[in-house]
Amino acid sequence: QVQLVESGGGLVQAGDSLRLSCAASGRTTFRTGAMGWFRQAPGKEREFVAAITWSTVYTHYADYADSAKGRFTISRDNALNTVYLQMNALKPEDTAVYYCAGTERYGIWRGNEYGYWGQGTQVTVSS
Repeated sequence: QVQLVESGGGLVQAGDSLRLSCAASGRTTFRTGAMGWFRQAPGKEREFVAAITWSTVYTHYADYADSAKGRFTISRDNALNTVYLQMNALKPEDTAVYYCAGTERYGIWRGNEYGYWGQGTQVTVSS
């Protein structure tokens, strides 16, 4: 089993920044795969935010939802087994529970490919 633990959420004002972290640990801290961030706002379905490939060998690739492009940056630290989501210029519509997800399948994934999920961290953006 792989455990994912998110941190870094909080209450901020519109225009502020936050950096979310997701630390992976467990039986297999996968050497190759992908990590992603999703979010779920009250009354809405969970949606894709960003993803990044995970490998100690291959070039990494990143992908973003349209709502995240230009404002959010996903990055990783292989040594720390941690993936980050830097969120700038936050808007009230970014308010949601943010979830980290992981998979041992190498690639850029936006949905059901992820087998590991964190518990989520709340991000609230006030206007």
